[in-house]
Amino acid sequence: MSGLKLFRTDTTNSGMTEVMPRLADIEADVQGLVEAHMETLLGVRFLASEYGTGPVHGGRIDSLGLDENGSPVIVEYKRGVDAGVINQGLFYLAWLMDHRAEFEHLVRDRLGVTAASQVLWSGPRLICVAGDFTRYDVHAVREHRRSIDLVRYRFFGSDLFGLETVASVSGGMQGTRGARRVRRQAVSRAAADVAGALMVELASAVDEALLGLGDGVNRVERKQYRAYQRLRNFACVCPPQRSKLLVYLKVEPTDVDLVPGFTRDVSGLGHHGTGDLEVQLRTPRDVERARDLFRASYAAA
Repeated sequence: MSGLKLFRTDTTNSGMTEVMPRLADIEADVQGLVEAHMETLLGVRFLASEYGTGPVHGGRIDSLGLDENGSPVIVEYKRGVDAGVINQGLFYLAWLMDHRAEFEHLVRDRLGVTAASQVLWSGPRLICVAGDFTRYDVHAVREHRRSIDLVRYRFFGSDLFGLETVASVSGGMQGTRGARRVRRQAVSRAAADVAGALMVELASAVDEALLGLGDGVNRVERKQYRAYQRLRNFACVCPPQRSKLLVYLKVEPTDVDLVPGFTRDVSGLGHHGTGDLEVQLRTPRDVERARDLFRASYAAA
């Protein structure tokens, strides 16, 4: 990975050995590994491999999946650097949008009727996994009105595999400040209908805090929750209740000193969104208290 060095410590001799990075021998090695562990690596449920797009279109999509929010996902792989991976993926993404019924039928067969009925067509995604990308690739994804993630991979030694998000862009992005202003306004309007001025300020503060955790944080709107992601979800915010805002984070509850009325372990309990740690926010001070948890979830996801 660019700039990343990995070392193995030798506690016996107090030594340090660098684990050298390497590319896959063939592209299929990367594809096979990711498909076998797609939900763990990308937060995407695997649907199909080498999916044929028919005689007219004449192509094969490397991998098809469905992400945590119900968005259709195309994953394309390249062993090294390949200037065509983005255009190839966009070509397949256009086919997918024209064959929604076929995709929903596939989801129904693999994941069931409920999953098929909840496919989120407003946010289809393309994930490109490759040995590396150029600055031209990074610039190109920012020019397209599609949700695209560029992910760099490396093998380390015989048993380590690493992924690094190089760029992550949500579809229909405006300028950064303009997009954030529109998001804050949308959050404010939704909150105002429910809980008045206090919830307006609280929801805006949470939105600003989550979007400000790093470059390329995207927000996905669902009826039951609002997801914040960079490649995969790290926070889900439910519509404000009368006196509190519920946020679900990808933080292991056993690693947190749970505080009644502020944090709660909801693993095994049904709730909207993803994440096993529930954070209950009632005042701006609670948002400040939660910032370390927000950062931990962003890092973990």
